[in-house]
Amino acid sequence: MSRPESDGSSRMRALAASLPSGLLSGFRAGREIAPPADSRPTTVFMVGMGGSGIAGELARGLVESETPLTVAVVRSPEPPRGLDRRSRVFLVSYSGNTWETLQAYDAAGRAGAVRCVVTSGGELGERASSDGVPLLPVPGGMPPRSAVGHMLGGILGLLDPWFPESNEGRMQQVVDRAGPLIASYSRAKGPAAALAAKVGERMPFVYAESSFLGLARRWKTQVEENAKRLAVFDEVPELFHNAIVGWDATSRAEAGRIAVLLLEWAGEGPMTRKSLRYLETLARARGATVIRVPIGPEDRLEALVGGISLGDYLSLHLAERRKVDPYPVEAITRLKSTLGSPARAPRNH
Repeated sequence: MSRPESDGSSRMRALAASLPSGLLSGFRAGREIAPPADSRPTTVFMVGMGGSGIAGELARGLVESETPLTVAVVRSPEPPRGLDRRSRVFLVSYSGNTWETLQAYDAAGRAGAVRCVVTSGGELGERASSDGVPLLPVPGGMPPRSAVGHMLGGILGLLDPWFPESNEGRMQQVVDRAGPLIASYSRAKGPAAALAAKVGERMPFVYAESSFLGLARRWKTQVEENAKRLAVFDEVPELFHNAIVGWDATSRAEAGRIAVLLLEWAGEGPMTRKSLRYLETLARARGATVIRVPIGPEDRLEALVGGISLGDYLSLHLAERRKVDPYPVEAITRLKSTLGSPARAPRNH
């Protein structure tokens, strides 16, 4: 028997299924305008908020492990004061009207940094066009969180010259393999639905190694926006210097309301694997439900794409279990309506 779906659920499912095509088209568009790489180590500042900001954070582990670049994720209207003419700043705002990103765009410009804009339009797109700043357009008309494929692919395309060799063929292979995977995640009795059943009404605690921290955050934010319920994320090994103390003191009653999702990558090191087993043992002893979630093969890009898809469909299955519409995010709309946009200083041309 097929599962009844709301219009919002159907729309979000269609958008989740479009991840591979968005990745590929975004990558190719970014590659076309990619600046040449240079030999010196460079920090790339990724500025963005919410569903826009997650793209840079998702790219970080792959970029830092395979290129000489360092990626600094900035979720603030104020980029670091140390920006100068050698700094590269990617400003990502799906709508193009995110006030924090607009303010950071101006600050980066005043510092003389090399800017690049990723947006579907809005004021940010207009400013980039007016100022002659490289602009990577992404398709409009969808929730920012659903444009992650276009934005992540675009960022990887923009950074492609820094990789030892172009990721064009690799991206095509990953996209080809993602289709059948997504089809399985979509099914009512597939692995994503089974994962949602194990989580049930428990609060998800999503843990991943530090290079996949962006993926853990993505799972957390998708659960919050799509399933309309709270979630937590953290990273290994950092959590072994703080969160483990909390786990050690957690009561069985409290732990019983938690589902620990351990995102396990095939390429993780032996110490990471050993640490995760210790955490699993501790959380189980306290009474938590612990679920080991393989996120893919040793190829980081393929693991990342598969992990994004699994987390997206987990959140949609959780939404359907609760009979909530995953599409609207009315709380964010109310906040923006209440706060409005802060006044910005006049632009310096």
